[in-house]
Amino acid sequence: MKATQLLHAIGQSIWLDSVSRDLLTSGTLQRYCAEYAVTGLTTNPSIYEQAITSTTAYDDAIAKKFTDGKSSASLFVELALEDLTQAAAIFSEVHQASGGIDGWVSLEISPLLANDTPATIAEAKRLHALANCPNLLIKVPGNVSGIPAIEELIFAGVPINVTLLFSREQYVMAADAYWRGIQRRIEAGLDPKIGSVASVFVSRWDKAALESNQQLVNSRLGLAMASRIYKTSCERLASAGWLKLTNAGAIPQRVLWASTGPKKTRMPDTYYVDALASPDTIITIPESTLLAFADHGKVLSLMQDDGVAAEFILAGFSREGMSGEETAARLQLEGIKSFTDSWRNLLSVIESKRPLSSLTAEPQPSLLPESII
Repeated sequence: MKATQLLHAIGQSIWLDSVSRDLLTSGTLQRYCAEYAVTGLTTNPSIYEQAITSTTAYDDAIAKKFTDGKSSASLFVELALEDLTQAAAIFSEVHQASGGIDGWVSLEISPLLANDTPATIAEAKRLHALANCPNLLIKVPGNVSGIPAIEELIFAGVPINVTLLFSREQYVMAADAYWRGIQRRIEAGLDPKIGSVASVFVSRWDKAALESNQQLVNSRLGLAMASRIYKTSCERLASAGWLKLTNAGAIPQRVLWASTGPKKTRMPDTYYVDALASPDTIITIPESTLLAFADHGKVLSLMQDDGVAAEFILAGFSREGMSGEETAARLQLEGIKSFTDSWRNLLSVIESKRPLSSLTAEPQPSLLPESII
């Protein structure tokens, strides 16, 4: 049994953290589903920047949409939705068989809206309606501005991937927002079965430790933080509060392990995937890491939900002056900035492919989605 199939057997979903038009049209994604038990897919501006830069697969579509008068921002959304609805169709059988728990694809909302709650809500609703796709999640950051948006969007029936979570406290805020949205739907007599995942970024913790010259406990800081969050998630899903919601028809907001590619060259290429095996969770894996894990990955052991070893490791970093919450807040801000930079770069790449014939007819596009200009 391949290591990927073993993860699937223990109850962990594997979602590909990559997309490209070639991946979809060549049949490669279908092969990954069949051979490596891939059951979902996530994207972000960095992934699309790479996909559009590294191939010519999007060039004709971009030229046509520019000729039709599209701005770079609206053009990108159309391209992404064309890809993601195609991918969603591939996962539709899994989505239905799992009762809506698995088989999702994700679309990132513009990171330029990360600090604007009303604009985030409006844009997420617009994208959800535009996609008209039952297994597409809208990615919203779990920062201070995103938390009230998440509650409101869940109440409105928009499935959400809460992204850029780094600590237990950030995770709890996002999970509480999901619960409040579901509870409001129940009180309003609405269907409480709204999909959501909480994306916890793992490897950036070890990158931060390395940059801070922290060499403690073999740089297992990211895995320790993941273990702490996993313990809290298990406790929440076993609580009386969740039992009440699930009895009303709600489905769990699963933890998703993101940022699972190694950030240091001396790390094994399957370092995080080997160690993050945990039932009832999701792991997103870059394409290169997926292939490496299928070839030589090993499921070392199941992640424990008692958190004892994790707290020992985290205490060691704390004694060395690396505050968990301060670092988590900084990592979240850096993540938003990184995605914002990638969003701007992505639209610049798209703009660079504008046909010369449309340059004089079209004004310079805004970097904001058209719906909020």
